[in-house]
Amino acid sequence: MTVEAIKAGPQTTVQDLGRFGARHLGVCRAGAMDTLALIVANRLVGNPAGAPALEITLPPASFRLLRDGMLALTGADCQATLDGEPVWPGWRTPFRAGQVLQLRAPRLGMRAYLALDGGIALPPAMGSASTDLMAGFGGLDGRALRDGDRLPLGARLPIRPRKGVWLPRPGNQIRICHGPEFGLLSKSARERLWHAPWQITPSSNRMGYRLSGPALQLNAPLEMPSHGVLPGLIQLPPDGQPIVLMADAQATGGYPRLGMVASADLWQLGQARLGSQLHFVEASLEEARLADQQLQRYLDKIERLLNEN
Repeated sequence: MTVEAIKAGPQTTVQDLGRFGARHLGVCRAGAMDTLALIVANRLVGNPAGAPALEITLPPASFRLLRDGMLALTGADCQATLDGEPVWPGWRTPFRAGQVLQLRAPRLGMRAYLALDGGIALPPAMGSASTDLMAGFGGLDGRALRDGDRLPLGARLPIRPRKGVWLPRPGNQIRICHGPEFGLLSKSARERLWHAPWQITPSSNRMGYRLSGPALQLNAPLEMPSHGVLPGLIQLPPDGQPIVLMADAQATGGYPRLGMVASADLWQLGQARLGSQLHFVEASLEEARLADQQLQRYLDKIERLLNEN
């Protein structure tokens, strides 16, 4: 009743939708960087939307499946095969005990999500099975998988007919709403924020994406007390190079807050590769809410499709 990591890859972790209600204790959310891909993969195999699955960052990777069941891969397209036969992203695929799933370097995106029927059966820590790599708890002893690791699976679910769904492709146009200190940016800095390309630097990780581009300046120096921060917040450190906080973001920070990524676009950031470029698009709160509603309609449509006989 397990899945074995033959080749774990550079950073494969157990993730669900994250750990909520503990930021006042200094505990980060963690969870999938691309929550959309996680939800769709789980729905394909009949799991609850937030069931624990594998987030596989920049394969190659391979896994031996040690019971019969169903799997689904979403997120990055990694040209996967099951005993040499193609496994298409966005499809639920039956497997037999002993078969080997291989993922190659992704053609598009950065993170693939592997959901298995029944989910990964690890005990929750503070309400979530997500791996917190910085704090070292959750998932498999708070660390990334290593070659040879085995993970328990939940009970098998009823076999369903093979079926697939349409998966949206990530883009590089990221909508952001104004943050509390946006108005302190100089006029020229505002223009650069919206019109310049921003490159994701190699020092980026699950905590935050450090961006490289034209330096942004405030109208006057600003010292701020520490304040609560959340994934999606865009901070401006003294060097003028923005940081976008991601799933493992710390609970507090003290940099000026330029904006907040529309929650409907966070999944696209989760698929953005190191070295790739982003473009920020100014959005109102109403536009961000409409984007959320559109994303929910997509998920509702998938749910209806998968429930059809």
